[in-house]
Amino acid sequence: MKTVGIFCGGFSSEFDISIKSAETIQNNFPSDYQTVKIIVKKEKWAAEINGKFVDFDINSMSFNNQTIDLALVYIHGEPGENGKIQALLDMKGIPYLNSGPLASSLSFDKWFCNQFLKSFGIPVAKSILLTSTSTISEDLIIQELELPVFVKPADSGSSYGISKVKIKKELRPAIEGAFSEGKTVVIEAFLNGTEVTCGVYRNKEGVIALPLTEIASENEFFDYAAKYLGKSQEITPARVSDEIKAKIQLRAKYIYELMQLRSIARIDFMVVDSEPYVIEVNTTPGFSPASIVPQMLACAEISITDFWKNILDVEL
Repeated sequence: MKTVGIFCGGFSSEFDISIKSAETIQNNFPSDYQTVKIIVKKEKWAAEINGKFVDFDINSMSFNNQTIDLALVYIHGEPGENGKIQALLDMKGIPYLNSGPLASSLSFDKWFCNQFLKSFGIPVAKSILLTSTSTISEDLIIQELELPVFVKPADSGSSYGISKVKIKKELRPAIEGAFSEGKTVVIEAFLNGTEVTCGVYRNKEGVIALPLTEIASENEFFDYAAKYLGKSQEITPARVSDEIKAKIQLRAKYIYELMQLRSIARIDFMVVDSEPYVIEVNTTPGFSPASIVPQMLACAEISITDFWKNILDVEL
């Protein structure tokens, strides 16, 4: 029986959500595999065995002298969602059920990903990138993008540090808050429309788009509380026309293949005047019981176990 190491935890503010995602996957993984959660922290990595923790050796990719045969990286943020663990696994010769380092790193950075997609004619919000050395001019930002704007950490997989700014005096504090979560910050023009997300994966028949989910947040936008604390309505299937549905699913599948993604990905859109604009690409979408992808699978009448069987069939 092959041993699958599910890497979870990580260095971002969504440590606990990653653990919940990993537990959902572990509890529903095909029974012909042995699974073990690998808890990743800055201090050390540990394998969880029957509720107890033993050291995980990064160099040998082993615990208790047992090397993992296969990996699934399910960290929301650093160092998994950005592809660093995948690169390490490549160096160690351990196969994994994830997008590779390049695709993961590209999708992880909101600025670079959207500029890449824009170059292929895919609509994205107008935006400005700030680095730690950028001179910040509120007037120029407002002149370029108008208000309101979204301020986000560009290089963070976390839902923290994101703000919707409606008035000038809120802009600088929002930028400082975003810099507390990432090294670069992206400021995006506001897209006034319907937020819809599409899960995509590959099975033996090809690239499959799952039923769409419409996100109707009680908050200003789909922030941490909306995602994980029940402050949003997640409506599956989304209340959009068949024409819009087909357009989003086709665009999501195109992006999946264009970026050479693997396993599951979730691509978020804002539909403005019947045009789906890409908000971001998620290569490690939440998989906790409260998360969207499990809701999509339920709508499609696909069990989580069968879903991972499909992934294993094409990725190994």
